[in-house]
Amino acid sequence: MASSPRPTESELVYDWNRAAHAARPKFTPVELDDESLRDGLQSPSVRTPSIEKKLEILHLMDALGIDVADVGLPGAGPHVVRDVSRIIEEIAKTGMRLRPTCAARTVASDILPIVEISQRYGVSIEVHAFIGSSPIRQYAEDWSMEKILRLTEDAVSLCVREGLPVMYVTEDTTRAHPDTLQLLFRVAVDAGARRLCLCDTCGHATPEGARNLVRWIRTWLDDVDRDVKIDW
Repeated sequence: MASSPRPTESELVYDWNRAAHAARPKFTPVELDDESLRDGLQSPSVRTPSIEKKLEILHLMDALGIDVADVGLPGAGPHVVRDVSRIIEEIAKTGMRLRPTCAARTVASDILPIVEISQRYGVSIEVHAFIGSSPIRQYAEDWSMEKILRLTEDAVSLCVREGLPVMYVTEDTTRAHPDTLQLLFRVAVDAGARRLCLCDTCGHATPEGARNLVRWIRTWLDDVDRDVKIDW
């Protein structure tokens, strides 16, 4: 069998740092999303804090006026379900102003534990459903666009059916082609996502690259749904 040719660098990486998107953004109020209790705990060199320490951090976030706090990925296992449940219980009991969110891969097994916790404590939890988007990520994972689109639609639709708000997160956005992002974002928005998260997962973007990407998605959303918010 003949092997397929290896993709070139330009096929694997769309360089937003060199893209030109001159449209000026419309400035809107900024909200703060604190990831300390989720992304902040992913390094193996960091000791996972006790639940008491997590609750202390949560109260400090609320006192600071943080709008949104990611409190974990329950799909990672029973130990995360336990801590996330206790955190959501604390938010419900104390009437905190901040809005809780949970991360999830775009699979039902990650989303359903969030649904169960939300229903148990009567607290709306925004689901941050994430999946890789760049050509190099698709190549490494051997994912087809059809699969990514199907996972996206299924995951966002499940959240919406269960009454949970959802933010659609494209990992490695700063190396993804705009044609791909349009397809993914269109499916996510049509399925009910109310936020789109742009990610510089590998630290690729320069300030100009970040500006180009945000201007591009803002212009695109102006034509699709102006009420959908942008996260970074």
